[in-house]
Amino acid sequence: MTAPHPPDGGPHPPDDGPHPPDDGPVHVVVMGVAGSGKTTVAGILAARLGRPCAEADDLHPAANVAKMRAGVPLTDEDRRPWLEALRAWLTAEARAGRGAVVTCSALRRAYRDVLRGAEGRVRFVHLVADPATIAARMAARSGHFMPPSLLPSQLATLEPLDADEDGVVVAADVPPDEVADRALRALGLG
Repeated sequence: MTAPHPPDGGPHPPDDGPHPPDDGPVHVVVMGVAGSGKTTVAGILAARLGRPCAEADDLHPAANVAKMRAGVPLTDEDRRPWLEALRAWLTAEARAGRGAVVTCSALRRAYRDVLRGAEGRVRFVHLVADPATIAARMAARSGHFMPPSLLPSQLATLEPLDADEDGVVVAADVPPDEVADRALRALGLG
């Protein structure tokens, strides 16, 4: 696996995949482990870009939510219909002539490959922070079904963006508005 780019918003090389930059709408997938700030940063990015935003957690089947609430990590089989639903939402937005912003842990390349199958160009913003910082964020939030006990499982599953993936790595160690600034600069959208 190629070493990830430093978490300073540095871009990966241009994507040589099937969706060149001028191929329709551009989608932004804000990815990372639970507690990395995906929902907050995605909301800011969507507002600044004037794009619709979807929270991937809202698209999980009830069985997935129940497993996570119980502290049971999801399997690839559990994730597949969820990822396909996200891909379908992105494709629907592209067919409506819009780029979109979506949150998704997208922990493995195989999961990102499913999302990359959406119509339009799919770009990733991988939010990274120190595991202790993420654990503290998770412990402080209320009403979320993902318990802090699953963070080690997510960190173990995480496959950073490879150099050939269309995305950027952004440090989420500053306030969310600044993280969004970093992401937009790194993507060349701000």
